[in-house]
Amino acid sequence: MGEVRVKIKIINAGDEALFRRKRIEKHEIRFYETDALVDTGAVPSVLPIEIVQKIGLEIIRKERAVYANNSSENVDVTEPVTFEILGRRVTEEALVLGDEVLIGQIALERTDLLVDCPNQRLIKNPAHPDQIVMRVK
Repeated sequence: MGEVRVKIKIINAGDEALFRRKRIEKHEIRFYETDALVDTGAVPSVLPIEIVQKIGLEIIRKERAVYANNSSENVDVTEPVTFEILGRRVTEEALVLGDEVLIGQIALERTDLLVDCPNQRLIKNPAHPDQIVMRVK
């Protein structure tokens, strides 16, 4: 399978909460738009430190990350961040490492998006393209 990339918007979820509580104005919500690599081998999503800093996310802890080659290291984890992908949104904590945005399985599952391998693209689940359906069993 080749690379699957998608345009996304990365939003400071804390800023959105402050906006909902009328503590900041909408134009003060920090965000960043970019292309992201869809990584079906990654469980959490990944952000480079430059984007974390640009949208003002705090580092809340460290966790152990294990890579495809079985090496591992402790990496920073962000406070909640919202990813907007194909008009669908998911909020999760992200790992901080590398130099590109990776969309992992948590985001794909929570947004009900699938990888269309033959066409190298991300698509809304054809079984329910108009809404997110979450499996709970």
